[in-house]
Amino acid sequence: MHKVLIAFGSNSLQSVHVQWASQWLSNFLAQCRLSRCLWTPDIKGTGHWYMNRLAVGNTPLTVSELEQQLKETESRLGRTKQQVTIDLDLMLYDDRQYHLADWPRPYIQQLLPDIEKELGLVAVINSQ
Repeated sequence: MHKVLIAFGSNSLQSVHVQWASQWLSNFLAQCRLSRCLWTPDIKGTGHWYMNRLAVGNTPLTVSELEQQLKETESRLGRTKQQVTIDLDLMLYDDRQYHLADWPRPYIQQLLPDIEKELGLVAVINSQ
């Protein structure tokens, strides 16, 4: 099994889509733990508000299999560039970080304490 961290959020029917993704990830990942939800303005300045959350858990999938599942799920929920029904980003796979530009973002840093200590991610996250 591989330890993974997934950041997810929505700018369209945010509560509905984030709740759906939370349930899906809870079933999809073994030993899944979720952060609280956090409202943030779009970093691109569009005026849209996002609801964001983090999920950490375990999966037997490879990185490419996992990323494919995440992108297929985004497509299934109707994600477009303008309407982000759900955005599912693989942030950590075992000890390897992804989406490096996202790690310093305030919403990631604010949500990490909710889940990092519980699953031993402190050393990886703080070593950047």
